[in-house]
Amino acid sequence: MPSTADAGPAGTILWDDFSYASASDMTANGWILRSKAGWPGVKGATFGSDTIGVVDDPMRLGNRLLQISASTDGTTTRQSQVCQQRKFLAGTYAARVYFNDAPTIGPDGDQVVETFYLISPYVKPFDPDYSEVDNEYLPNGGWGGPDQALYSTTWHTVRIEPWAADNVSQMTRGSLQGWHTLVVQIERPETRYFLDGTQIATHGEHFYPRVPMAIDFNLWMIDGGLAATGRRMYDEQIDWVFHEAGTVLSPAQVDAAIQRLRASGRTFVDTVRPSGLDSPCDL
Repeated sequence: MPSTADAGPAGTILWDDFSYASASDMTANGWILRSKAGWPGVKGATFGSDTIGVVDDPMRLGNRLLQISASTDGTTTRQSQVCQQRKFLAGTYAARVYFNDAPTIGPDGDQVVETFYLISPYVKPFDPDYSEVDNEYLPNGGWGGPDQALYSTTWHTVRIEPWAADNVSQMTRGSLQGWHTLVVQIERPETRYFLDGTQIATHGEHFYPRVPMAIDFNLWMIDGGLAATGRRMYDEQIDWVFHEAGTVLSPAQVDAAIQRLRASGRTFVDTVRPSGLDSPCDL
């Protein structure tokens, strides 16, 4: 059984400014570009490195952005997922992400999920060691909920088939088109979620993560939620991701840490010790 101890002493960090020439360069820094089909998303959908890229930031000269995409023509569906190593537990997590309410190509209407989250592998139904911490934005609704909603969800366990989940979720309604900073504090016994500096959810000890997780970004389409016709493509962009192990930082302290790291010129730092555990990216 994996250790439930914090994955790294206080003061260890992961920082990535995504200043890569191409997405393939990310693998040297521990990122996995998912290639295997499977859950979540549309049945029969595939994943691949061609759905993941690094592009110039049109608003900041010299800055680069991670871009993940999902596309479909109603028959063939491509989804994306990129994962860091599975070695993260207590501490502070943050990412600056760009959510889109509409596709960049084609007609709108599909139920898509744009994310920043942490997850351990799904090994078996109702696994007592399963852990997951989600930020999921649904611009076109899904799961019986409204359009334009951010779900902050912490999981105790789950069974995928047939579906049954032991989790807790808060929903923040309204359009999130554009750039946002998401911060998560994992400090026993609570998991706390922040959107642009405002706390939006607090989840208690029953749902507290128990095993190391991977840091993930993915963009996928809800099975049964394809509503438009013709070819369409949705994008999400990520400016940077940050984690400090074993330390609780406020959103303002996160902002200050990012400013210091960028001023130092360092585009990637990883001092979080490896756990020796497999990543859940290729399910």
